[in-house]
Amino acid sequence: MNGADHTTDVVVIGAGQAGLSAAYHLRRTGFANGSGFVVLDHAKRPGGAWQYRWPSLVLSKVHGLYDLPGLRFGTPDGSRPASEVVPEYFERFERTFDLPVRRPVDVLEVREGENNRLLVAGAAETWAARAVINATGTWDKPFWPHYPGQETFAGRQLHTADYTGPGAFRGQRVVVVGGGTSAIQQLLEIAPLARETIWVTRRPPVFREGPFSEDWGREAVAKVERRVRQGLPPESVVSVTGLALTPEIRAARDAGILDRKPMFDRITPRGVTWADGTERAADVILWGTGFRASLDHLAPLHLRGPGGGIRMDGTRVVAEPRLHLVGYGPSASTVGANRAGRSAVNEVRRLLG
Repeated sequence: MNGADHTTDVVVIGAGQAGLSAAYHLRRTGFANGSGFVVLDHAKRPGGAWQYRWPSLVLSKVHGLYDLPGLRFGTPDGSRPASEVVPEYFERFERTFDLPVRRPVDVLEVREGENNRLLVAGAAETWAARAVINATGTWDKPFWPHYPGQETFAGRQLHTADYTGPGAFRGQRVVVVGGGTSAIQQLLEIAPLARETIWVTRRPPVFREGPFSEDWGREAVAKVERRVRQGLPPESVVSVTGLALTPEIRAARDAGILDRKPMFDRITPRGVTWADGTERAADVILWGTGFRASLDHLAPLHLRGPGGGIRMDGTRVVAEPRLHLVGYGPSASTVGANRAGRSAVNEVRRLLG
């Protein structure tokens, strides 16, 4: 009756931290599997974006990993790859709470359907829903900035998302672009094997002594939330909080590995150049330039405003109250995703009565 293959109350798109948190709260508050809600995930197995992290990123190097609601992560072996341990935890979470996750399902678009429902269209099936909780994260949208001469570079260019480990950089001259956590972690892995590493960022990095406090966290969330309330694209977390000065990072800075250079002005076939004429040869450019929210499938709803972002009120999209974004803007962190999942479900329950 809705011009769809399936009819349900709520569709959750994505089964990472935010999507699983939302699914848990839907289940806990009485939504039934199938007719009440369904989770659509494009990956072939549980784990969200964690399953795609580079193998050398072991669990002990991961910062800010929080428990999902209702099930403790525990104390697994910190020497194991995070790409193995976290997906195992997510799979255990899905089984424990009997969550109706369907995969692999590639959601191609969300558009207006019949009978005041949103139509969620996959490659093979469609779902008519009274509300949609979008939790698609950012991993599928790596950001590649453009610099003059980029297409002439004779070496190799790759993004953080393509990084598989330091071995491929042995004996090479590597330019690492970006001031985020992933760029720094990969730089520290590459440096001992590379012939030379050059670290460049748009802004000078801000290192913070000691552990991050709740005040810093609240400040970061407040700044990003102000932006999304105004319909502006959210900023990166690092641009708001700075970088924790861990013993490993302090040692790398003392050793000259984290000797930051300003952004180059041009890429040449042989390397990179600055406005003052300085040129550095390079075999590889590694773009650790972050990700953007993966929201292309929402384009038929015409949500973006003049500022380029989506205007939000908490997790609710102002222009489309049947749609909630979790893991977006101020909730784009593991602890923020948990809170956003609960908040979105509370709003959906009020909407559906």
